[in-house]
Amino acid sequence: PLGAGRRSGPRVRALKQPLPSPPAGDHNYSLKGQQAAGGEARPPLETPQQQLPGARRCSPAHRPRTVANILRELAEKQQLSEETVSLLQAQFSDLPCELHSWRQMAEYSPEMRQFACILHLYHIKAYDYLRKSFPLPHPYSLTNWLSNNEAAAGFSNNIFLRLQEKVERGEQAYRYCALMVQDMSLQKQQEWDPQTQRLTGFVDLGAGVLDADEAPLASEAIILMAVGISSPWTAPLGYFFVNSMTGHLLAQLLRQTINKLNNIGITVLAVTSGATARGAETARALGIRIDPERIQCTFQHPPGSAHRITYFFDICHALQLIRNALQCFQKIEWLSDTVRWQHVVELAALQEQRVLEPRSPKSGGPGSEESYHLKVNLATLLFSEGVADALEHLQKLGLASFQNCSGTVKFVRLMSHLCDIFHGRGPYRRGLKGPLLAGNYTKISHLFNEAKSFFVTLTDSVGRYIIKSKRKLGFLSFLLNAESLKWLYTNYMCPEGTPSHHLLTYAFSLDPLELFLRALQQACGSSRSPTCTVFQAAYHKLLASCSLAPGSPHSGGLGRTSSLDISLSRKRDLTLGSIRAQYNPAHGRTLATEYPYCAGFLLHGAALSNALTDLSLHAQSVTCTAGFVAEQLASDLQCEACLASLFESDESRLRCGSVLYIKKLGGVSLPSASVYHITSISEQVLNWYGKVGDSNKNTKLWHLSLEQKVFQELLGESLLFPTLTNHLFDGELCVNNHYTILVKEITRCYLNIR
Repeated sequence: PLGAGRRSGPRVRALKQPLPSPPAGDHNYSLKGQQAAGGEARPPLETPQQQLPGARRCSPAHRPRTVANILRELAEKQQLSEETVSLLQAQFSDLPCELHSWRQMAEYSPEMRQFACILHLYHIKAYDYLRKSFPLPHPYSLTNWLSNNEAAAGFSNNIFLRLQEKVERGEQAYRYCALMVQDMSLQKQQEWDPQTQRLTGFVDLGAGVLDADEAPLASEAIILMAVGISSPWTAPLGYFFVNSMTGHLLAQLLRQTINKLNNIGITVLAVTSGATARGAETARALGIRIDPERIQCTFQHPPGSAHRITYFFDICHALQLIRNALQCFQKIEWLSDTVRWQHVVELAALQEQRVLEPRSPKSGGPGSEESYHLKVNLATLLFSEGVADALEHLQKLGLASFQNCSGTVKFVRLMSHLCDIFHGRGPYRRGLKGPLLAGNYTKISHLFNEAKSFFVTLTDSVGRYIIKSKRKLGFLSFLLNAESLKWLYTNYMCPEGTPSHHLLTYAFSLDPLELFLRALQQACGSSRSPTCTVFQAAYHKLLASCSLAPGSPHSGGLGRTSSLDISLSRKRDLTLGSIRAQYNPAHGRTLATEYPYCAGFLLHGAALSNALTDLSLHAQSVTCTAGFVAEQLASDLQCEACLASLFESDESRLRCGSVLYIKKLGGVSLPSASVYHITSISEQVLNWYGKVGDSNKNTKLWHLSLEQKVFQELLGESLLFPTLTNHLFDGELCVNNHYTILVKEITRCYLNIR
């Protein structure tokens, strides 16, 4: 009836016939048996038509229907890599091979569960193909098999249970989230765990360690985290040990994570990965199209459903790629303007220059001059409003290196505005730096349209479009993120019954996950890549102290570090200081340790409280030392606003972004009034409580007691650092912010010098 002349037709149809239903138990969700054309159930493995293609060519006899044979044939047809087949065969060599052995089991063994999970994660098509012959479970059933109650590899059941409790209590902030993924390098090392009596250090995707003799050692850990989009809560969902991560494997892990979150009532609205080759591969594996002419910013999950999920690339990674493109091309053309990298290099390398300006009538006679020194704020980010303002200001001063920099200013200012949009950390910030609201969407949408028309017309020096070159990923990342943000606003903020009235765009960057990874690295206790055993112990420690409360300083074991500090730290190689170090490595921290004493500071043996001490010399000494403290702290600070607050500036003078006008005394930069006040109080405390014996002065306890006395004296004083009032709203609203950090660092630095 099937026709003997058509050799290929019957075989293809026979392969699509599933097996009859297995016995009750774990197999109840496998494919149902179907009837043959004649109305009778076709017995398995009895007709030649049911043999795999190529079976007759391999052997005169029918090849037996075993797992090993099917895997080998998939490898021969290049549907499964040889590396994956070798791993599965080495790990599951003692797995039941014959089909009847699988069908006679009432429930799956741990080895069968592990085999099913690994095969599905590595190659979903191979898994679907094998399901036609073996009673493997539906892919949705694998999610629970990738979970663990302890801090082992896989999904953390404890975190999911706590999230489920919050959803069931009706807390709306936990109904929607963004999902992010990042990797952490591991040290390849095989170790014996005496508690579990097993070898560790191998690949582990949550279903069990692949510890065969031929199994590879894990080289990195993949960490997944959920973040609130309208409330700043974070939840580390789990981790996986891998050897060679691919975009397909990462896409499968993301799908399983979305399934597990959906099962507890949390809807995933966005996925964020790094703007790397792996991130781009993952996006394509999920169905994202990164094409400037036809951008597809969402993917369906579950497949075939109406629910769509947006995809974001990390903004910090995208900025690094754009910096690399500008640095490699040196010059980028845009219509009638030109963006030149050399302008930024000249700004970063700008040495201190003396500026003479006429004194005001109040401060001196007519014709007198006042000396200022132009100083570059090296903590300023490359793509910031401060750099754009500084370039414009230097152009107005007539400096030859900064003429014709209008194109560079436009480019830097546009990138600065785009960065502000994607770093909304809280509802208290205003303008583009605030959350996405209905009131500012029109301005943001207009800016996105301007950026798109800008990016698609950028060309190099020979007229080739940048958006089509090998340096395109950074620009495409911003275009994709813009489309994703507009899609979220249209579908989740405009309609009635929307989940949120505002979106924290900070949740679509990798900063929250990087904050957790820093704490994890610190818990590992080593600057080197940790082993699997050390990583698991550190993860278990952080998981035990994890708090899911919005805005909790200990959320996810994050300790006292703020998200603003992590954001600034991640952009350290995007500052003017990093550019100066790149082009002038010898120009570093050249402050001499004897500098305060050269400025007139009295030596350790001469007490300043002596009645014969010249008070003017005393004041000058404290001033010079405070200036030295400001210079010393400025070499390490990563915050532009905090660095500018260290030096004295003329309030009547417009502060021009990354360009600062400071005064000097004897070669020392004069400190701000707040820095001078803190050092003066520190000097008084040192005189009052510095009478203890020399044997106790070097102890840490004595130093801490002096710092405490300084803080007690500062209580009730006038406001310090008036320029940082608005800056406090950039980070978390907590006591341990940049304001208190500055006070502590100034006090500590001064006391160490004394």
